[in-house]
Amino acid sequence: MTLYFIAGEASGDNHGAELMRSLRQCDADLNFLGRGGPQMKAIAGEQFANWIDDAAVVGLWEVIRNYGFFREKFRETLAEIEKSNPDAVVLIDYPGFNLRLARALRRNTGVTPDDSTSNAPVGRIDEKTSVFRRKITKIIYYISPQVWAWHRGRIKKMADFLDLMLCIFPFEAELYSKSGLRTIFVGHPMVDRLRTLRIDSKRDPNLVGLFPGSRPREVARNFPVMLEAARELFRAKHVLHFEIAAASESLAVEISDDLRAARMREGLFRVVTGETAATMQRAFAGIVASGSATLEAAYFRLPFVLIYKVAWPTYLAARLVVNVKYLGMPNVLANKEVVPEFIQHRAMPKAIAQAVLRLMHNRVARNRMISEFDAIVPKLGEGGASATAARAIVEELA
Repeated sequence: MTLYFIAGEASGDNHGAELMRSLRQCDADLNFLGRGGPQMKAIAGEQFANWIDDAAVVGLWEVIRNYGFFREKFRETLAEIEKSNPDAVVLIDYPGFNLRLARALRRNTGVTPDDSTSNAPVGRIDEKTSVFRRKITKIIYYISPQVWAWHRGRIKKMADFLDLMLCIFPFEAELYSKSGLRTIFVGHPMVDRLRTLRIDSKRDPNLVGLFPGSRPREVARNFPVMLEAARELFRAKHVLHFEIAAASESLAVEISDDLRAARMREGLFRVVTGETAATMQRAFAGIVASGSATLEAAYFRLPFVLIYKVAWPTYLAARLVVNVKYLGMPNVLANKEVVPEFIQHRAMPKAIAQAVLRLMHNRVARNRMISEFDAIVPKLGEGGASATAARAIVEELA
């Protein structure tokens, strides 16, 4: 049996690799094709494409600038799927690309999810669809796109071209199920990983963690704000020091270059790679760029403030379509502002520093946030998300 995967970001590569491992435990003979990142490629083999460095762009403006690249890769992906004729296409997050791909795949076959149960033999004309019936490729979405935030009307349409939706948040399963789409809540795949990263460490009352994001453009926009906020914090409290979690060695180099260019005091900052979870457990407070790191911080009970900046065209376009109150997932899951959000023009260093100092000095505010985190984390599931998702995929293909 052959499965074709598409993941376009580092987090998707992480989750895709875990899913592949769980699928191999269900069936050691599974063949994996597609495109993702280095972790997925290491499991799938040389036939799998590592395109993460080029595919992981953020925002409308960045996508427009790279439109030619994405159009070419879209056509290549369709051609690869047609040639390999896999038993299933597994789409992992990355909605801008993957939703269009799913729709194109379903349009090319002329078969809807309901039609795929037809008993017409493969290789003959199906009278119901009037198309030549080749092997029906299932289209499965893992880590559902957050269309509930910007276009809920698309949920019903997605039921026309997806066979199975695997959700990582419980409220998503309810929304998708109402549309008629077969949906399973599997839990958040990060839970298992974070459990293994717990350390026995006391928090340093003078350490502030900085988490600027996992993509170069994210870091380029968010880190300068964090750096200025750190200056403000140090002016207010000279015993503070800072630890910056870099998502890769290349980003660590860029961040270190920025620190030298800013002529920051020697020893005030420490850049670490591969130690995000440890930093979250050592620091007394944090400044976190919006993304999966906000849930990780909540899991490790790190009081923090959220910031995020994108290109202005992207922000203005988002304002027109986004219909949720909050950006950070801890706030979305709580349905209230648990974590202060400093977005775009509101991401002012002095205001950010004041919010961080409040979390460091105001015990009531600090404990209230930690208590809210303790209520949010169980909503991520009890673990075993990858194994649950793998079993659901195997059952779908049985």
